[in-house]
Amino acid sequence: MITLAEYLTNPCGTLSIPYWKAENIMIPPEMKILHDKDFSAEILSDYTDEKYFRLYHNLKEIPEVITNDFEITTATQKDIKAIVQIINESYTDLSVNKELIKSYTKTPVYNAELWVMVKEKATDKYVGCGIADFDTDVKELILEWIQVLPQYRGKKIGQLIVTELLYRMKDVASFATVSGKVDNATNPEALYRKCGFAGNDVWHILHKK
Repeated sequence: MITLAEYLTNPCGTLSIPYWKAENIMIPPEMKILHDKDFSAEILSDYTDEKYFRLYHNLKEIPEVITNDFEITTATQKDIKAIVQIINESYTDLSVNKELIKSYTKTPVYNAELWVMVKEKATDKYVGCGIADFDTDVKELILEWIQVLPQYRGKKIGQLIVTELLYRMKDVASFATVSGKVDNATNPEALYRKCGFAGNDVWHILHKK
């Protein structure tokens, strides 16, 4: 396990996950996690591979996103059902339930101000949501779930969610991180880069065949 000081020198290059998770999660023996610089295609004879990007934001330059058709508000416990629905409608390869999403409110990095909802003004319908964490020891803002309903994509809603979360913590956090699948068809990496995230770190999550 690396030290906090080591992590802070290069968060996205030293760990594939935020520091608080690395302190609390045990990697199962059938799994390996390798940075791209340490990866060799030869290992694929024994393992399957999922690639994840990990990006960094210094919170110094946050773009302004203006949209007149949508409004963003802080989510409450009553919105968990809507959050579950939005997440499940946003994916074809995974699903969550109310118990899982509610469990995030019990973690040491939970911050109620970092759960947000986006509503379409004309219909009063929730069309997107965002969940982020804040590690008070590391001063790290961690974006976890950023979802927009498929039929509402391309309207800058994703950018609205991301930049709102960054603005809320720009005077509190020292930096922000985010990760996601490299091969995701919705190309979330492009969204985060539009919002000022940067970096070239890729991690390989390897599972024994």
